[in-house]
Amino acid sequence: MHAIEKILAKNSGRKSVRTGEIVTAKVDFAQVNDLYLQTIYSFREMNGKNVWDKDRVAFVFDHYAPAPTINSAQIHKEMREFAGQNELTYHFDVNAGVCHQVLTEAGLIYPGAIIVATDSHTTTHGALGAMGTGVGATDMATILISGELWFRVPEIIEIRIDGTPHRGIMPKDVILYIMGQMRADGAVYKAIDFTGSYIDNLDVSERMVLCNMAVEMGAKTAYMQPNEKVLQYVEERAVRPFEVQYTDEDFQYSESYYFDVSNLAVQVAVPHSVDNVFPLNDIKRVKIDQGFIGTCTGGRLDDLKAGADIIRGKKINKDVRLIIIPASAEVMQEAIVKGYIQDFIDAGATISTPGCGPCLSAHEGVLAPGEVCVTASNRNFPGRMGSNKSKIYLASPATVAASALTGYLTNPCDL
Repeated sequence: MHAIEKILAKNSGRKSVRTGEIVTAKVDFAQVNDLYLQTIYSFREMNGKNVWDKDRVAFVFDHYAPAPTINSAQIHKEMREFAGQNELTYHFDVNAGVCHQVLTEAGLIYPGAIIVATDSHTTTHGALGAMGTGVGATDMATILISGELWFRVPEIIEIRIDGTPHRGIMPKDVILYIMGQMRADGAVYKAIDFTGSYIDNLDVSERMVLCNMAVEMGAKTAYMQPNEKVLQYVEERAVRPFEVQYTDEDFQYSESYYFDVSNLAVQVAVPHSVDNVFPLNDIKRVKIDQGFIGTCTGGRLDDLKAGADIIRGKKINKDVRLIIIPASAEVMQEAIVKGYIQDFIDAGATISTPGCGPCLSAHEGVLAPGEVCVTASNRNFPGRMGSNKSKIYLASPATVAASALTGYLTNPCDL
């Protein structure tokens, strides 16, 4: 069996599972973000009284942090009340950051666990050898009551990545290139196992970038076998014991794909699809109005460092707004200590509260009609970051920073 299958088998009390089977498995941790107040209403409609385990449920206020409207403030109010009534051990308010980042930092994500959240990018947690997947309000309400959910055992495909990229090439470039090759429907309701020498050498934050965007290929979940960097990170933080699962040597993937990133160029996804990807140098000159470094894809310390290293001692273009939103309060604090935040401020950037911000067109930098943004986030369909008449280019944090300096889409390797 594959490690993912072993996780499902263990949590469903079975010795083995097969592709296509429906199993009912225990959930190790459940997370509800502030887009999903409906979860509470569904919970009550199902006659839920108390959550099944107050130590295994968290609310995270990240999409509307802090509340930009009266409606979102009301959502937070009702969710705070529910958290208090159920005495939830973990509640991350508007000062915490993006759900996937804060759960990882809090030691709530660890190898062998099943993590379910009301967010499609929960595939991120495969970076730590967990099985993470997103659900809607009704399924989440079921979990809050019972601690269990049904799963269809997915087909598992291998994406093997080898090679050492050139200087300036970031994990975002790698996953964008793979997106362009696999397309947005390349892994619908399948699990992706990222393997290869490139993966073996990545640290936690770099791994999270690839697993995060697996859902953009339609994947139900993603997985990477934990390396020493992951195990050291988890052992220092995990709130409970964990068991790493390993894939059997004779396991047969349903499909396998191979990529060598040794000569990979800087990549950009152009409007209006995440799989509409080209080498940056093949794209004609594009004037930008805004750059954005942040979100669950591109707001970690490595991302801020990449941007700060390019922008340090310089000024952003007078016609460009550069928005910086760290993925969490911990990332913000570390970036302050290391001087990255000061570098951005000195360059003329705007620093905002840790959270999702404009990634979902909520606040802190939404776009007007006709405006162009280059962003380190994960989606670029019309209206994702504001007006449906704006244009969004997806790129690495390094590319965002370089572009903010020049005022047009710019290859960071050229600076």
